[in-house]
Amino acid sequence: MPTIEDHSFLKICAQLASCLSISLAAARRKVDLAAANQGVRSLEERKLIAENLLKQALFNSKDSKKCSSSELDNLLTALAEDENFMIED
Repeated sequence: MPTIEDHSFLKICAQLASCLSISLAAARRKVDLAAANQGVRSLEERKLIAENLLKQALFNSKDSKKCSSSELDNLLTALAEDENFMIED
């Protein structure tokens, strides 16, 4: 399938990729798969699908401004009881 060069579509896909911490190509593939499952071919319908996926990704995150990258940061912080843990002597 030829690439879609619409600026607004690419912008939505880039926001989706940033929110999900995936590449732009993976975000576009995610939109393409959702469009194929729904039998959608037009650019306007693909934009709507991309916007819906972005809204869903933002809704699934704890805060609308934070996405999965900030969730990973929260998971990687040390707990108080684990701060002085040493793996090797």
